[in-house]
Amino acid sequence: MSRHLQLRTATPEDLEWIHELRHRVYAQELGQHAPNTEGRLRDGLDGDNVYLVAACGDDRIGFVSLTPPWAGRFGLDKYLTRAELPLLDDPDAFEVRILTVEPRWRSTAAALLLMYAALRWITERGGRRIVAMGRSDLLDMYRAAGLRPAGRTVHSGAVAFEVLSGEVRELVRAAATRHHRLLDRLRATVDWHLDVPFAPRAEGCEHGGDSFTAIGTDFRTLHRRQHIVPADVLDAWFPPAPGVRAALTEDPGWLSRTSPPAAAEGLLAQLAESRGLPLETLAVGAGSSDLIFRAFGQWLTPRSRVLLMDPGYGEYAHVVEEVIGCRADRFRLRREDGWRIDTDRLAETVRSGRHDLVVVVNPNNPTGAHLPAADLRRAIDATPHRTRWWIDEAYIGYVDPGESLAPLAATDPRVVVCGSLSKLYALSGARAAHLVATPDTAAQLRRWTPPWAIGLPGQLAAVAALREPAYYTDHWLRTHALRSRLATELAELGEGVTVEEGVANFLNLTLPHGGPSAARLVAECRRHDVYLRDLSPLSSAYEGRTVRIAVRDTDENARIVAACQAALDVLLPLVQAPAAAYATGT
Repeated sequence: MSRHLQLRTATPEDLEWIHELRHRVYAQELGQHAPNTEGRLRDGLDGDNVYLVAACGDDRIGFVSLTPPWAGRFGLDKYLTRAELPLLDDPDAFEVRILTVEPRWRSTAAALLLMYAALRWITERGGRRIVAMGRSDLLDMYRAAGLRPAGRTVHSGAVAFEVLSGEVRELVRAAATRHHRLLDRLRATVDWHLDVPFAPRAEGCEHGGDSFTAIGTDFRTLHRRQHIVPADVLDAWFPPAPGVRAALTEDPGWLSRTSPPAAAEGLLAQLAESRGLPLETLAVGAGSSDLIFRAFGQWLTPRSRVLLMDPGYGEYAHVVEEVIGCRADRFRLRREDGWRIDTDRLAETVRSGRHDLVVVVNPNNPTGAHLPAADLRRAIDATPHRTRWWIDEAYIGYVDPGESLAPLAATDPRVVVCGSLSKLYALSGARAAHLVATPDTAAQLRRWTPPWAIGLPGQLAAVAALREPAYYTDHWLRTHALRSRLATELAELGEGVTVEEGVANFLNLTLPHGGPSAARLVAECRRHDVYLRDLSPLSSAYEGRTVRIAVRDTDENARIVAACQAALDVLLPLVQAPAAAYATGT
């Protein structure tokens, strides 16, 4: 079966077959619906569903329907109210519907492949759980797949259905474990035409950085960097300050062979001087991720509960849920609010003290929105002593260093501020970051810091950078000008394309409803050696339509605009035909 098997989103030609197969199975075979003279079954969700189709050669063999939360309604709404099934109000819940296979293919792996494809599609759109209706007589099969009854039974015609739900990441793991040999075989043979990869990404948090894969992670083809626009990562577009470059090039041989100060004493002293903070309130690490892993590993256990902003930097969800294995609640940010944090709503959420840790990236990555320090302090003031706040200020320089909560963190045991030198100081390759906390908290983290955590080039570069503030202030201001011009040019790409600038060294571009997916845009731009970041896996709030674009220099920004235009010229005609088919019902 698998030799010529194809998995794709439904084409206009597929839709008539889908409606006909639904009638054969659900009207004639199962009696769920009354047969009709047309021999077709349609419903009001057809225009909002995404159909995935399996075919073998010229034969269509099965399909599955997916309803995303942004459709605003689910098939289950016909049977239950939201009060009866609150799961339907979950912004991360996707409905999987009417998985249907032609009778002669039911003894094959077609159903497994379709369900696996559905889970992969949902995962890459930021979905975290699914809801479905499963025939009551097949409940044991659904349980074996990892789905769980939600305690509701509904009837449609002569058929009884159980309402089922499941966590997407657990379902994907279960499928990969239980059917790994079959999935490996299918991966090698199936013609996979979806805009998501067949296999989940490798263990670890997904970051931007595919641009370095194109350059060559074995470092043998570094010359390729001259042709790549790495707008998928938020590295600075400008070089480090002259003093940094001079320090790194004066005697590279000595830098390479010499052990650095074991506890980064000189870097800590320079940070204290530059930030105006007591030395005992500081700890350093090899980038903010080093500090996140080290601090969270000390403070949290699998019984902890953490509040994350959504959308938010994906490393936090990865560490909390995958590394530590504790519960993460999401504080949903809304596009219609400009992605701004509603301080009153946040204060009310944290007032009970049920969260051990609250994480706020400010300015936010990936939204680019900034919450004024005074407003954030109001939310902090609403929390009891047991709740700790982690404030990530990796991009604070693009707003105003005076907006930093570092002085508060130095005195309030509830607050810790994490600052990175990577993005603001053009030192992503040096891996240097710092943490500000009360002396007791900082001392605890220093005890868990291994010696020589930051190499000598990194320590030297960070110290030199902190001694040239005027250079960086000038380039932060120039970044705003470059971002504004890039936003203006991208906004002219076409009707329905929207651009959100934010305040940092990136912006977000959202494609129109019914247009190509963000994943398709990213893939097409790579044909032009331009790399963008698809934000879809981070949050369902992006609806699979938003890409993040790092600000680059003038020439590279022009290449970004040209690549996006060329990509849309190719992609838009491809999505217009299916949209027209849905509109006409053909």
